[in-house]
Amino acid sequence: MNTFLILFFTLFTYSIASPYHGQIRDLVPADDEDADLSVMELLQKYGYPAEEHFVTTSDGYILRMHRIPHGKNSDTVSDKVVFLMHGLLCSSADWVLTGTEHGLGYLMADAGYDVWMGNARGNHESRNHTTLNPDTDDDFWHFSWHEIGAIDVATMIDYALEVTGQSQVVHIGHSQGSTSYYVMAAMRPEYNAKIKAHFSLAPIAYMNHMTSPLMHILAFWSGSLDLLAELIGMNEFLPSNDFMEMIGDDLCADDDPTQALCSNALFVICGFSPDEMNATILPVLMGHTPAGISVRQMMHYAQEINSGEFRQYDFGLDNLIEYGQLTPPNYELENIQAPIYLYFSRNDWLSAEEDVLKFCTGIGSACKEMILVADGEFNHLDYLYGIRTPELVYKPMIEIIAHLD
Repeated sequence: MNTFLILFFTLFTYSIASPYHGQIRDLVPADDEDADLSVMELLQKYGYPAEEHFVTTSDGYILRMHRIPHGKNSDTVSDKVVFLMHGLLCSSADWVLTGTEHGLGYLMADAGYDVWMGNARGNHESRNHTTLNPDTDDDFWHFSWHEIGAIDVATMIDYALEVTGQSQVVHIGHSQGSTSYYVMAAMRPEYNAKIKAHFSLAPIAYMNHMTSPLMHILAFWSGSLDLLAELIGMNEFLPSNDFMEMIGDDLCADDDPTQALCSNALFVICGFSPDEMNATILPVLMGHTPAGISVRQMMHYAQEINSGEFRQYDFGLDNLIEYGQLTPPNYELENIQAPIYLYFSRNDWLSAEEDVLKFCTGIGSACKEMILVADGEFNHLDYLYGIRTPELVYKPMIEIIAHLD
């Protein structure tokens, strides 16, 4: 009980954002059956060509990828390859679960692209390993978004290029999907040549100005491993029911139509915009998220908040063993060379404008443009689920991609 009293006062102190009291709208029809369908079943149900691919990383993780090789009304596989990488607690499903008129996977395929959708180790699409059991082996979960970028993303891009016979992809990442891209480009600079351009939706590198109450809690208590284990799990991120209920009660009123979202870890971390949330997709969305992550992924972000740096995972006293120095090394931003377009908004709990600008400055000429979403209430998850996202973000971005040199 004392743990949760402490947590209550921490949450009270750090709850920067106001509770949600908005009317979510029923606009885009959705089929609740989709909540129980796999990505392959979703694609096939709506008449799109669908492929499933598996690749094994150098450290034994078995990753599942989904491919839409061409649009619904075409039989020709495009030579223009796009790789979509999901964010924290998400999966390849998030690029298609909002429907054919809204999901970026569908829109890119219909615009004439060969669309590959990756899945990071540990989510429900890639919860597999050659020797480790995620349910019984703690070592399975000993990774953060560092390994996802340095190993997973690079491995999946190599596979997609090998299958398609192309030399470059356009890479689009949301949230952690942007972070993992930066890690890959910094740690393995040879991959810059394999990227025609990268598009960051809600970029996350520096986190000095983020406002997510849950992330502030984790950052504040990051030194107390026993407390954090009780709250969110030790290996796989499994927040306790008491923890989720307490945070949900603070952010949503009991009679609020958004109450269901307040028990979902994804929305508690990232927030949501009631005016952009389409109520009819909620059952489908809740069927696919949260998709699963490791505790270290969360803690790595918490460390970024405390350090003010964009750097590798902090192992504490073991840094000397891991890195040969007392503090983790910063990612070498000068290694990031492929063109980057940064989409940001001013109501984003995780990707603050000041932090995006700092990253843009840090990568120099690789930062081609910072693009402000033309909606002052646009939130971190609206890049995936927002009602007007195709008009505000996706279609203008597709237009930029179409005119890349």
